[in-house]
Amino acid sequence: DVQLQASGGGFVQAGESLTLSCATSGFTYHDYAIGWFRQAPGKAREGVACIGSDGRTLYAESVKGRFAITSDNVEIKAFLQLNSLKPDDTAVYYCAAKWRGCSLLLTPYGSWGQGTQVTVSS
Repeated sequence: DVQLQASGGGFVQAGESLTLSCATSGFTYHDYAIGWFRQAPGKAREGVACIGSDGRTLYAESVKGRFAITSDNVEIKAFLQLNSLKPDDTAVYYCAAKWRGCSLLLTPYGSWGQGTQVTVSS
């Protein structure tokens, strides 16, 4: 079974940075795309960034230029660097896996990890 676990969340001030990690197991990493999603209180879960099996990346407009998604094929992990954080970035962040191609839509992702809380204070 494919399993994922997000970690690295925390409480930061606006303008600061965090690095989230997504540990994975149970699949051949090169065959999968990893997406990062977030869900703020009272709001729907939304796509933030993804990296495909070909290394291509996609970002939501709200985070473009501030967040960066990378992967480590040796340790089979994915990372999300969060820079210049804003209070609006406060949410539970999740990582998820799908077959190959990158997408910011939720429905193509069949495997989800537990989230990690990011709280940004103004």
